[in-house]
Amino acid sequence: MNAQSFIEFAAASPTAFHAAHAASEMLRGNGYAELAEHAPWTIVPGGKYFVTRNRSSIVAFAVPQTGFATAVVVSSHSDSPMFKLKPASEDAVLGHYVRLNVERYGGMIMSTWLDRPLSIAGRVLVRDGAKITSRLVDLGRDAVLIPNMPIHFNRQVNDGYAFNAQTDMLPLLGDASSKGALTEEIAGLLGVRPEAVVAGDLFLYNRTPGTVWGAHNEYFSCARIDNLECAFSSLHALLSAKCEHHINMLAIFDNEEVGSLSKQGADSTLLTDVYARIAQALGADDAAMRAAMAASFMASADNAHAVNPNHPEKFDAQNRCYMNEGVVIKHNANQKYTTDAVSRAVFEAVCEAAGVPVQHFSNRSDIPGGSTLGAIANAHWSMNTVDIGLAQLAMHSCYETAGCADLPMMVKAMTRLYETDIHMTADGDFSLNL
Repeated sequence: MNAQSFIEFAAASPTAFHAAHAASEMLRGNGYAELAEHAPWTIVPGGKYFVTRNRSSIVAFAVPQTGFATAVVVSSHSDSPMFKLKPASEDAVLGHYVRLNVERYGGMIMSTWLDRPLSIAGRVLVRDGAKITSRLVDLGRDAVLIPNMPIHFNRQVNDGYAFNAQTDMLPLLGDASSKGALTEEIAGLLGVRPEAVVAGDLFLYNRTPGTVWGAHNEYFSCARIDNLECAFSSLHALLSAKCEHHINMLAIFDNEEVGSLSKQGADSTLLTDVYARIAQALGADDAAMRAAMAASFMASADNAHAVNPNHPEKFDAQNRCYMNEGVVIKHNANQKYTTDAVSRAVFEAVCEAAGVPVQHFSNRSDIPGGSTLGAIANAHWSMNTVDIGLAQLAMHSCYETAGCADLPMMVKAMTRLYETDIHMTADGDFSLNL
């Protein structure tokens, strides 16, 4: 487990659809059987399974030989801020260019997308008579670019220029002869006629290769570190962990960057639907299921802000974190993060047993922070939850930076969490098999 292996995973996951597909392939290769939500489930003690929703979210779980039990859940998300193509996206301009009409998905740093080689990927729907199928697609080449204005025509660009998503951020596809070329290329990659491509969810993505760098090769940079790093590390932890006395569950949700309110987001029924069907398949009644739900534990894993060396004043002096110094526990009094004293104490004990250092992050009191999926998921499945992540720079840039040493530490901590029996002895009281 190293930074290069993650860089390769991120490169193979240009969209949430591709990330879920890559995770599915890893699970299949490690003996996990795929289930379908629309079909009956057969689940047996000792079995390992996964299910996708929308082909962009995935829940995997391992059942102990003892059968139905409480769950240890690690949740993360598959999506990142990007530009999405609108349904009618090709726009002929001035008789000389064809550009694409796009809109923002999530809160990206728009300026980082300018003057970079970009490609297009996502899923498309292909129709063959009465049959409609979903297909993954990735142009896999430098296909478009969003050009900056020269400073001669935009003198204020270095003085706080406000980029307009409708005018400044539209990518150039090609010259006047490029009309229709995108659909033709997609159809060619899929081996179908252009008219068979009837719909799609397509996104721009950054093609700049990932790299390991620094005086001692201590950092790495690539696209989509937030939050594929947590998805990747939690997946590896699930595959490494022993499952003996509780159900180990992995949830990678789509749409966190836009509020999670979708059929495949953390604000959906996905996680609770899966757990309810596990309970039903293993013969647990509703009362037993609800008792087990209350005694379960979740780590909501989404990356944290490392101190920027050029702007340390933006960070709380006593609650700041740094790359390569361990797993971050995130705190917020207004419940943007779910961590409280109970979940902090449990998770810190797990990390101590694993030999993994812990850091704590809290925003300055005069700077509102972001949020993540833990509190949203808790509205559907209420359990003790800790918000964690790894420290990174330039969150929501299209090219981010993190620490090489942190990734294996996160895998180690999550693996130990999956292998720890967290017994609730009273409300707020626990016994751990450390």
